[in-house]
Amino acid sequence: MPVADKPAPAPVQGGPISGSHLADQLARIEDKCARIEDKYARSEALLSRVEDKVENASTRMNEAARQSDLAALRTEVRAVGDRTKRLPGAGALVLTAVITAVLTVVLMVAVQRLNLQNLLPPPR
Repeated sequence: MPVADKPAPAPVQGGPISGSHLADQLARIEDKCARIEDKYARSEALLSRVEDKVENASTRMNEAARQSDLAALRTEVRAVGDRTKRLPGAGALVLTAVITAVLTVVLMVAVQRLNLQNLLPPPR
């Protein structure tokens, strides 16, 4: 089966095409091209606005996420602060250490005076 080339254009009935007819066709083609260009420009402007809106929405979402993270961090810091407020201060810790040392010395002296070292386990 032979491969056929493009079909030949159909002959125009009515004789040869005049120059004014060709100019009219060219004017119609130019009008259509202008309308297509206008539609393309409007579509491009619309896409640009959509892109701007998406960018703004993305920025707002990132900002909201940061605010949420900051709120969670503030809550955590507040909880740690509340826990540390209940801890004893440096003065109370020093006083506890001094009392512990004094009581240890007093008890060791009492053990030696009352001859209670025999109750202690022998050194190895």
